[in-house]
Amino acid sequence: MTKLILFVLCVISVACSYVAAKDKVVVCYYGTWATYRNGNGKFDVENINTDLCTHLVYTFIGITEQGYAKSLDPWLDLEDNWGRGNFKKFNALKQYKPNLKTLLAVGGWNEGSAKYSVMAASPALRQNFIKSTLEMVRTHGFDGLDLDWEYPNRRDSVHGKADIDNFTQLTKELRAEFDKYGLLLTAAVSAVGSVAVLSYDIPAFTQYVDLVNLMTYDMYGAWDSVTGHNAPLHKGQGDENVPKENVFTVDVALEYWLQQGCPPEKLVLGLPLYGRTFQLANVNNNGVRAPASGAGIAGPWTATNGLIGYNEFCQKLKTEAWDLRYDSLAKVPYAVQDRNWVSYDDPSSLAIKIEHALQYNIAGAMIWSIETDDFRGLCAGDFPMLRAINEALGKYSGQQQTTTTTSSSALTTTTTSTTTPSQPSQTSTTTSQPSQTSTTTSQPSQTSTTTSQPSQTSTTTLAPTLAPSTSAPSSSVCKTEGFNINPEDCHSFYVCTHGGSGKLVPHLFYCPGNLHWDPQFTVCNYSDQANCKN
Repeated sequence: MTKLILFVLCVISVACSYVAAKDKVVVCYYGTWATYRNGNGKFDVENINTDLCTHLVYTFIGITEQGYAKSLDPWLDLEDNWGRGNFKKFNALKQYKPNLKTLLAVGGWNEGSAKYSVMAASPALRQNFIKSTLEMVRTHGFDGLDLDWEYPNRRDSVHGKADIDNFTQLTKELRAEFDKYGLLLTAAVSAVGSVAVLSYDIPAFTQYVDLVNLMTYDMYGAWDSVTGHNAPLHKGQGDENVPKENVFTVDVALEYWLQQGCPPEKLVLGLPLYGRTFQLANVNNNGVRAPASGAGIAGPWTATNGLIGYNEFCQKLKTEAWDLRYDSLAKVPYAVQDRNWVSYDDPSSLAIKIEHALQYNIAGAMIWSIETDDFRGLCAGDFPMLRAINEALGKYSGQQQTTTTTSSSALTTTTTSTTTPSQPSQTSTTTSQPSQTSTTTSQPSQTSTTTSQPSQTSTTTLAPTLAPSTSAPSSSVCKTEGFNINPEDCHSFYVCTHGGSGKLVPHLFYCPGNLHWDPQFTVCNYSDQANCKN
């Protein structure tokens, strides 16, 4: 009888563990600008493997000065004016996985804080925001909204500390309206306590959201004067004598949010699918916390010094000689090649972070972002990072599967592509530097600088961006369908498509940062290589 009871208890225990694992979320952010990259870096909606995510987040929309939701790339998002209709394609993925949840993210680094600070302070403007985002979510078939205000009471905030309570009030009012339609409400938030304390009343606002996506990455980067890990689990080499609370680590961030009252069943651990790169000041001093002289190598598709996608770096490791190292304290790898120093994660380090986080019974994992995984399997099987995350969460065996794609006409895209520098756009921690320049996606390139708050890591999101519709370019610039130079500006180019009348319609795009349009290779390229004659 005793053996029978033990057997039953064992079965119940295993069953409960399976249910718990099955219920863990995998929130996948999709950087839509990756569709403009070329070659093996190009990532469209149909490249998403729906088997590996429970929630997909489409980034980003923005708001007007009056708080109304707006598309930041109408030609990509919508079907109007012969647009690509990615909203529709993205939500059509649920045809193949009915329990998949799709969310529309509003905000991001590029949008800044000022408009959101003004909106959240006004009952009338909050209603504009709530009604317009609700309409956009419901019209296009999303299951909810991801609130990515970066950040209350920081950067270019207008109302300062009042943002903290206004953010809570905004989530409360959003919750009331979204509940009427059974919609999800999530939020992406800063991870490190010394920064998060400036922006959030954690026990207050978390009662109104379904998930809290903790951006536990960008702990250190090229804005620092010394090398450091992008997302260390624990304090690592060089920090042995530094108090735990004075370093930026995943474990400290998790503990802070839980101690401050965030329900563990809502907390989602953010994981980066990209690395941070540095240039060493001295080739002979190349460990963790070695002096650095700025941003390091860039990837061929993200094309931004200071970071590199996992899909880009894993290929470098296959074809180039690197000194691969492992920080056994921080539990993350790094690599050195002459003056190049790269902090990155691999499938093993992601699994270790999840194993640590699961002791707190958190909701699951979030990744930024799906298009920098090795989604084409050029190194060792497709989506190795996402597969490792799912396996660590106990969601599947981890065996190689074929990437889920679809041939549905709803997911067919016919436009050509360009290389677009792009990188993660979630910002999470303070740094030792006062500011960091950031160029962003979904609107003409511009520069935003952090304020005199304790300095905030700014992760750039670079992609060719569609010009405002008011630009009304002349159709004479269209010499052929597809890409055309802008004879008046090296920093932009036109994509010409056939309109309803059969004539070619020009769409003006800006290259990010200081890049120029390269007509030979039809990419945004560095100015010394683009050979622009304008």
